[in-house]
Parts: sequence; structure tokens; C-alpha cells
Amino acid sequence: MIKKLLSLLFLVYSCTLFGQGPVSIIPAPVSLTVNVGYFVLDANTSIRYRNTRSELKPAIAFLNTALKNISGIALPVNTAKQKIIQFEIEEIETIGDEGYVLDITENKVVIKANTKVGILYGIQSLLQTLPAIRTNALLQIPCMHVMDYPRFSYRGMHLDVSRHFFGPELVKEYIDLMASYKMNTFHWHLVDDQGWRIEIKKYPNLTKTGAWRVDQTDKLWSSRPQAKFGELPTYGGYYTQAQIKEIIQYAGIRNVTIIPEIEMPGHVASAIASYPSLSCTQQFQLPLTGGNYTNMSSNYCPGNDSVFNFIENVLTEVINLFPSTYIHIGGDEVDKSPWKLCAKCQARIKKEGIKDENELQSYFIKRIEKFVISKHRKIIGWDEILEGGLAPEATVMSWRGESGGIEAAKMKHNVVMTPGTPMYFDHYQAGPEGEPYAIGGMNTLKKVYDYEPIPKELSPSDAKYVLGAQANLWAEYIATPEQVEYMILPRMPALSEVLWSPKEQKNWIDFNNRLQNHFKGYGQKGLHYCLGNFTVQIKPVSKDGKLFVILSAEVMNSVIYYTLDGSEPTIQSNIYSEPIPINVSTLLKSSVAINGRIMGLQAAKQNFVTHKAIARSVTYKFPISPYYLADGPNSLTDGVRGTNAVGKYWHAFQGNDLIATIDLGISKPIEGIALGCLQNYNDWIFLPQSVKFETSMDGITFTEIKTVVNPIDVNQKSVRYDFKANFPSQLVRYVRVSAKNNLCPNGHSGAGKPAWIFADEIIVE
Repeated sequence: MIKKLLSLLFLVYSCTLFGQGPVSIIPAPVSLTVNVGYFVLDANTSIRYRNTRSELKPAIAFLNTALKNISGIALPVNTAKQKIIQFEIEEIETIGDEGYVLDITENKVVIKANTKVGILYGIQSLLQTLPAIRTNALLQIPCMHVMDYPRFSYRGMHLDVSRHFFGPELVKEYIDLMASYKMNTFHWHLVDDQGWRIEIKKYPNLTKTGAWRVDQTDKLWSSRPQAKFGELPTYGGYYTQAQIKEIIQYAGIRNVTIIPEIEMPGHVASAIASYPSLSCTQQFQLPLTGGNYTNMSSNYCPGNDSVFNFIENVLTEVINLFPSTYIHIGGDEVDKSPWKLCAKCQARIKKEGIKDENELQSYFIKRIEKFVISKHRKIIGWDEILEGGLAPEATVMSWRGESGGIEAAKMKHNVVMTPGTPMYFDHYQAGPEGEPYAIGGMNTLKKVYDYEPIPKELSPSDAKYVLGAQANLWAEYIATPEQVEYMILPRMPALSEVLWSPKEQKNWIDFNNRLQNHFKGYGQKGLHYCLGNFTVQIKPVSKDGKLFVILSAEVMNSVIYYTLDGSEPTIQSNIYSEPIPINVSTLLKSSVAINGRIMGLQAAKQNFVTHKAIARSVTYKFPISPYYLADGPNSLTDGVRGTNAVGKYWHAFQGNDLIATIDLGISKPIEGIALGCLQNYNDWIFLPQSVKFETSMDGITFTEIKTVVNPIDVNQKSVRYDFKANFPSQLVRYVRVSAKNNLCPNGHSGAGKPAWIFADEIIVE
């Protein structure tokens, strides 16, 4: 009873704080109180500001345009009317440069701030209380008091326009959506292997050749054949410098800073197709059509001084266009093997006293940073710029998990967190059945909302170097403006609340309630968006040596139905209310229903294979990779077999052997042990060299049963394989399985480096 009462009190507090009912502001303000009455916006309303505040004119014009689009009324400025919307810039100590105070009474709307930035954010909150499109209805704004300011200074969204070119209108729409949710940094990914999208006047071939490729949009990205001589490159496009200037101005009015990304030293096949002398081989090549890199150059040659002259000339034009403090120089996923074979690169290594190719990349980045600093700017790059030594003033964008960001912050470098999970918005957000085809992964709305940008590994003094976070929208599988909208809505509003609102005040239920009004607005505007993740999450858990399954769903006000016989769930099936015991091998299927209707195109399903080690505790000699934890420490005994998708169901180890010990709880007769493993060549995942199986009665002295040598060719691209040992029945209490790690084979991009071991289940029969 007390627990229910506390929950009710919290919801009442939440409704008051976040203005439930008539007010659905996202991101949630620091403080919001709704009062009695309404301000009615009509022809008797004017806008007022002091004549000395001419810097407010763009914000006033922005508000007036927005209000005219909604009401058809153009509000006069500094004209006497019965009701006024007033702007005041004054010193308010508690709200900082981006904060604002919004006071609404029946006759007056007052927005106060320290800067014009805060004024515009107050306007955005005001606009969220109004309809999304033109209406003749009475425009009533609830009387309220709002005091608001952001938690993080960097609130970013990224858009890849290289893989697919999106015109200026889509870019402006993207900026509008960002601004409406108080996101302040647009990371514009203008250069990559498959397209050069920015006009550089000194090098016209970059857009004449590098911006166009053979149209193969009818094929999946990864399976597109390379272009052939004589085929017409008709797919692509680029932004002129005049268009870029106009977009920068458009963004500036909306408090959005644009950071351009000019990739280097890798991901530049488009530049090399335009100017072959930029690569180590200097061989002619056609523009890439997709993900097939066979015999293609995609790196600049850091041993060639003319390459640096080229890059400096390009960056000079970029810096002259973009006023942003940061210039993003990429730095990710550089295949350094061409540098090992390049005489110029090896000569550079020798001349500069550089240790290896990793330090050669560091030399490259530091040289570019020195040039950028000479132009009074700073560089920002993906976390690979840490390899070989970080440039002195560089800011790191941590995408391969959070480890790069943690390392950089401890080195007292600024960091932007953008880990693949959950900050990659090119991943699925629902389904995947019925969803637009995506690159993979699953970053649901709730995953985004639950994200905390400050890693627990950082001390308070190091945490201050985390500027904020950013979501990335890579476009390999996103070819249309409609899909761009769909992939960011409503995940971008969720991220905006992570980055703006106080951590302690976040509330998933409250956010969902406010989001419903935004869904209505998206529909009115014709925007494409995801209604929700209707897929049931199936999570196995071990307790006291028994296996249970927990079912959950993100969508609010839903009922979960399930079956254990492989049949499709209906509203006549079992209703989930508590963890489900799994005692025998079974196929569980589950669906979510809203208002008595099964949602989604296909039920979630999971096979469970029971055996004598099911739900038993597993201990490891070496830790599991934090990036591949599957369902937790007992995932090797949860009865769930892995699939070819690397991001789910697998435990992973890199550089270390997998050495796992299972306590069966009591002595049991067993006659077989197996370990399931994965090989995925392109992801550096290889089957172990061998697997040794051992048993024990006391957990101290182990007897080897059998060592199984890997029989699978290391060049096989993708395979799942069970290493097995069968033997006469014996009484056993403990089982130990040791899988010896491999190195990436010759001919692989990581040749000689430690491979990953991926394991899904230890099966004891």
C-alpha cells in the first residue's frame, strides 16, 4: 500500500513539474508550474523588446513566422496592444548562457534570458504549447512559470550525406527538428568513401567525379558490385559553397552550430577517385558504389607531402565557410596495411623516428591539428585518434563504446559520448519485422532515454571533460528523406531530454505521456515516425539453479501474451504477470496487445535448450568484454543459442582465452560437453585454436577429458560451430572449458593481431 501511495505521489509531482495535460514540453524543463488561466493569442497581441536589443531581431522574426504559420496572424512589434509577448535580456545568475525564464499570465508572455540563445529556447518551449500546423481554433497557452537550463553544453545530432546525398531542404528540416528540441550541434558528415559532398573550388574534380557514382540503389549496400568502365555515374550530388553558407545562416538563427566532417586519413576513396595521386598506389579507380572495397584505395598517403598540401588547401576553404570552433577530421577505421607496403610511408616512419603505422597515423593527425590551430580552430575526431598518441588539443568523439572517451577524459581532453549502443540511430528501433531495412543492432527508444553520458568509471574531476553526447545517423541503408525522419523520430526527443533535463528528474512514464502530443504534431506535419517498439523483450534469468524468463515491453498501457508450445500468441493466450519457469526445452513466443489488439507483425520468439548445466553459475578466469555481455554472467548456461548477428546472445573475449568453470550444484552423471562458438571473418571473430574440456569433483583438481582442435578453415566467412567431447558416463560436480584464442590470419586486415572469441553456450549432457 505504501509503495502504491509513493508511486501515486511521484506521478502527481511529475505532472505538476512537467506540466502534464495541457503542457507537453520536451525536453522537460528544470522547473515548471502550471497556473490557472490561459493567454489567448490573437490579433490583439504584439511583440515587445527594447530598441537597444537589435540582436533579438532574428529570434523575433523566427517567432513571428512560426506564429503566422499556425494562426495566420502577423504580430506587430513594439506596438501597443492589450496583450504582449515580451523579451528581456538581463543578468540571471542561475540559468547560464542557454537558460531562460518563461512567465505566462492571461495578458502577458515574458521570456527572460542572459543571451539571445536563451531567448530562442524560451520561444521553442512556447511553441510546443501550440498546435503544430495552421488552425482556426482558439490559441490558448496555459498560464505557467518555467525556469530552465541545460545539463550538457554539447547536444548533438549527426547526419551522413556521403552514402546518400540529401538536398538542402532535408538538411534544413533536420536542423528545424533539432532546434525544436534544443539540440545545438549539427555534425555534418560531408566526406566519405562513397561520396564527396562539398564544393572545393581549388579542386573541382572532388565534386565532378567524387560526388557521383553508378546507381545501384536496387541492391543491398554490402552486395553492390563495383562500377565498370563505361557505366554512367548518375547517383549523387553535392552542396555548393553558396548553399552551405545559406544553411549555416539558417542554422545560426536557430542556435545550431554546424561542425563539418572532412574525413582523413581513411574513408577517402571518393577523393582518390578524383585525384589518384593522393593514395599510396596512385592507381586510377572508379568511385565506390557501396561496401565492396576489393583492390580499392581508401587512405591518403602520409608519406607524400603533396597530400598534406592538398588537405590544407581543402581545410582552408572549409574553415573559411564554417564559423564553428571545431573541424571534425574523422580518423576512424584506417586500414594501415597499405602504409606497410608504401616506400614513401616507410621513409616517413624512418625520417621522423616513428615506431609503427599507429604512430604514423598519430603523426598525420598531429600535423593536421597544427595546421587547424594555426587557423584559430580545434580538431575533433573519432576515438581512433587516440591510437599512437593523442594530438595535444584534440577532442575525442567516443563511438566504439565508452572506453575511448574514458581514456581521453582521464587525459584531461574534452569528450563527446556517442557509443554505438545506444547512440547509433541507423540501428533498428523496433521489430525488426515490419521495420525499414537497417544496418543491424537494436537501439530502442527506451535504451536512448535510459542512457547516461557520464560513465561511472570517471571521477567528478574527470567527468567535467564530458561535454555531452551525440546520436549518429549513418546512411548506408537510409536512402530517402522519409527514412531519415523515421529513424530520428522519436529517438531524438528522447536524447534531447537526456542531455538537457536534470538526471534526477527523468521519468520514462512521464516522457511517454508528453510524447503522445508530439506524435500528433508529427502526423499533422506529415513527418514519418516510429509509433513504438511493439516487440516483447525476452530475458532469461538464473535463480537458485533454475531458469526463468522475464518478458517486458516498452509501449505504455500494453498487455503481454505468451505461449510455450510454439503457437502464435492471441488475446486468448497466457497473460504474462511473473517470471516464467523453463523446465524443458521449449519455443516461447510472445506478443504485446493494446486495447485488445495484438500489435506488431510477428511475435517475439526464443528457443530454450535445457541441459544439465542450465541456470548454473559460471566463473571466468578472464573478464568478459563489456561490449558483449549477452544476458549477463550466466549467459553460457541460459539455454539460448547464438545467431549470426554478433551483437546478441554472445559472450566475447579479445586477446585472452575463454576459461569458464561451472558448478553443477551437486554431483551429476554426465557423458558429453560442448561449447558453441562463432566465426565472422569481417568482424575479426574467429573460432578458437582448440577447446579443452575438464571435469572435477572438488573444483580444485581437474582431469582433462578431451582437447578438440579447430577443424574449420580460418578463411570461411561466417560459421557457427560446436566443439564437442563425448565420453563414458561419469559423476561430475564441476566442468571447466578452456578455449584458446586465435590471431587474425594472414591476408586479413588485422593479420597477426588478437582475434575475438565469441561463445554462446556450454552444453552439458
